[in-house]
Amino acid sequence: MNKFRIQEISFHERSVNLRLPFRFGVATLTKCPQVHVLVRIQFPNGKEVEGCSAEMMVPKWFDKNIELSNEENIDQLRFALKTTRDAYLQDRLFKCSWQHFIQNYDQVISICGGNGINPLAASYGPALIDRALIDALCHHLNVSFYECMKKNLVDIDLRSHKKVNDLADFDLNRFLSNLTPSVKIAARHTVGLIDPIFRSELTQDMPKDGLPVCLEDIVQFYGHTHYKLKLSGDSEVDIHRLEKIANVICDSAQVITLDGNEQYSDVSKFEMFFEKFKTTHALEALFQKTLFVEQPIRREQTLSNNVSEISRFLPLLVDESDGDLDTFISAIKLGYTGISSKSCKGVYKSIINAARCVQMRELTGIAYFQSGEDLTMQAGVALQQDLALVSLLGLSHVERNGHHYVNGMSAISQKEQEEFHTSYPSLYESSNEVVRLKIKQGQLDLTSLDCKGFATVHERAQIDWDSMNLVY
Repeated sequence: MNKFRIQEISFHERSVNLRLPFRFGVATLTKCPQVHVLVRIQFPNGKEVEGCSAEMMVPKWFDKNIELSNEENIDQLRFALKTTRDAYLQDRLFKCSWQHFIQNYDQVISICGGNGINPLAASYGPALIDRALIDALCHHLNVSFYECMKKNLVDIDLRSHKKVNDLADFDLNRFLSNLTPSVKIAARHTVGLIDPIFRSELTQDMPKDGLPVCLEDIVQFYGHTHYKLKLSGDSEVDIHRLEKIANVICDSAQVITLDGNEQYSDVSKFEMFFEKFKTTHALEALFQKTLFVEQPIRREQTLSNNVSEISRFLPLLVDESDGDLDTFISAIKLGYTGISSKSCKGVYKSIINAARCVQMRELTGIAYFQSGEDLTMQAGVALQQDLALVSLLGLSHVERNGHHYVNGMSAISQKEQEEFHTSYPSLYESSNEVVRLKIKQGQLDLTSLDCKGFATVHERAQIDWDSMNLVY
């Protein structure tokens, strides 16, 4: 009943323009394409069902090679999508969702690698197509994503690939059945490297659209209690900026995370920052509220240097270095205890690493953990599916500030906006004639996501497929 073959996969892009530039690592974005994936699958009885997914095509995150242009980075993601499509469509057998992924995984990674595309970027193809396939399966079975995963209707088998066989004896079905999706989740707001902190830093060219721009106004507008602070890789600059930020958020903040975005060139440079952060009196309260530091060191150094001494005081999380299905196992041996869940890395990878956290906690007593990270996610199917995933995992907070850099859903038609608002009333609100993400007291209400499909309500979701700029 859960096996199908894939009849068609298509990609549909449209541009997202930012109301504010956003800088992370070596990139500053003012606009970016978003791709929507549409699949059509067929079951043995001949019935055909469609499913969809969406994701931003962010340059300079999957591959930070400065010799590549932003457009070349985006073309890498297009190549990963098309390579995955070719592999999935070539297989005409009826298979479960997991088999379509795992039996083509090595081929996709290998072909992309032969074309200079690293495993992180290569995984973008399966990540999006697998989400669309799960969506179609949910519609066929008339179930929600939560029910689908809790009952393992995608038929994940952790004995079927050598890179996940560390979980061969793990009771996955029991683990999945015990998952309890969150009804609410805290939106952890990211403060980018060029984001203004104080109202005094605002300039005349900044938008005047009724939405906050500087951190002082963001705190009041959304009521955030969770924050993620970007680091530049320069200890002096980072400490000074953290002191400024602390003046604004320390009274209201309950949870802080730091994101190195690979900016520290090696362990010793990060250790210098860490010592200053730990001993700077003005940052004492901020340090006490900091849960972890995300990917502080360049990815080529991350999996070759031991960080156990630092992680004794402050947990470290792997993000950009998480290129393969077994990366977390390698990172654990070096002292890392955290791993990110990101929709662009794949639903299955998130489930696998969540299981690893449970297994490793039981074996060692060490608090291995998973955290929801993805700051570019836009309102619509992409946001809904990512929130459904972190909700399923039971996370209490998730990085969420893609909404801050755009004017809600203003880039799409009023009809499409209204359909999203009507279908997910707990998640969206309308203000100034634009539908946008609804954040109250720093929280997102996820009630609307417990619906048929992978957070889509019906096949093809609420997307205006005819409005896309590029179809391939």
